Amino acid sequence: MPEPSHPDRTIVEALLARWTALFAAPEAEPYGEQLLRRWSEPQRKYHTMRHLTATLQVVDRLAGHADDADLVRLAAWFHDAVYAPDRTENEERSARLAERVLPELGVSDEAIAEVARLVRLTAGHDPAPGDRNGEVLCDADLAILGAPPEIYARYAAAVREEYAFVPEDDFRTGRAAVLEGLLAKKPSLYRTQPAQTTFGPRADANLRSELARLRDKVPPVT
Repeated sequence: MPEPSHPDRTIVEALLARWTALFAAPEAEPYGEQLLRRWSEPQRKYHTMRHLTATLQVVDRLAGHADDADLVRLAAWFHDAVYAPDRTENEERSARLAERVLPELGVSDEAIAEVARLVRLTAGHDPAPGDRNGEVLCDADLAILGAPPEIYARYAAAVREEYAFVPEDDFRTGRAAVLEGLLAKKPSLYRTQPAQTTFGPRADANLRSELARLRDKVPPVT
């Protein structure tokens, strides 16, 4: 009897193809498989392989803005590779993982340093002016905020599920602070012109709508 297919097998295969395309070394694939096991951990509800796929797709769309799009792609692979909702140093631990793994794949010290820098940058999503790689990665990571309202609602619900261990009032307070911080970003939430145009207006509406629901204690839209 044939084995049942894994529901995410198509995603796995597509991601592995993308990962191995970044390296000349045939031994890269097992490292990609290990990373995908991390992205499949049970505590993840939003920060899953689907988020990785979506981030990479937006990096592709913005690739012309980056100084080195492949390094941005590598950073996307690692940016949430370590993810525990009850920890605050996930980006740092993810960057350190990149620093351990990439030397084994023959990546240069300079490239590794850039990938790790980009991963750390996703802790605050505040690239400096002229940081073209950082702008692309941060815009790609935050693209979900500019999704259609029904997709944004599923994202917000998944984030709440990841933080199910946090009492409701505490979650509302903390989440509201996150949203206010995103709305306050200057010169804008998105730094590349294509992302500003494509995601900016809808992100502003989504964030303000969720913030209003949190303040009014309205149950999330599902």
